Amino acid sequence: MDANGRLQRLAGPTDAALLAALHARCFEARGGEVWDESAITTLLATPGIFAFLVLAPADLPAGLVMARAGGGESEILTAGVLPEYRRQGLGGALIEAAAGHAASLGAQTLFLEVADDNEAAQGFYRSCGFKPVGRRAGYYRRESGRADAVVLRRDLGA
Repeated sequence: MDANGRLQRLAGPTDAALLAALHARCFEARGGEVWDESAITTLLATPGIFAFLVLAPADLPAGLVMARAGGGESEILTAGVLPEYRRQGLGGALIEAAAGHAASLGAQTLFLEVADDNEAAQGFYRSCGFKPVGRRAGYYRRESGRADAVVLRRDLGA
C-alpha cells in the first residue's frame, strides 16, 4: 500500500493473463501495441523484469506497470491505468512502486519513452519527476504512420 492508501502488489507469472487484459484495455483505444499473455509471460521470465498491479478502491485491478532493472539503470516498459480509474492517483502509485523497486535493485535512474503526440502522458510523467533527455524517430506505429518517442529520465538518487 502506498502513502495514500492505494494498494499495489508485485505481479508474477500467474498474473500474465490479468496483465494482458489490463494492457489491452489501457492501450487499444489509442491504437497502441497491445501485449498478449504470451508476450507478458515471456517478459516476466526475463531476468530483471518486474511488474506491479494497482487496485481500485473496490479491490478491482485497475492498472499495471512493467519495468526492468540492471546495470544501475531501469526502464519502464509499459504503464497504464484503465480509463475509468484515471486521474485518481493510481498511475502515480504505480510509478512510485516501480521507482522504489528499481532503486532497491540498485538502479540510479529510471527511463521511459512516451509518444510525442500524447501530451497528457507527457504532463503526467513530468509531474512524476521525469525530464526529457532524447527522442526516437518513428518509434511508435500508428494507423496513420509513425510517431516519435520522447525519452524521459528520472534520477532515483544514490
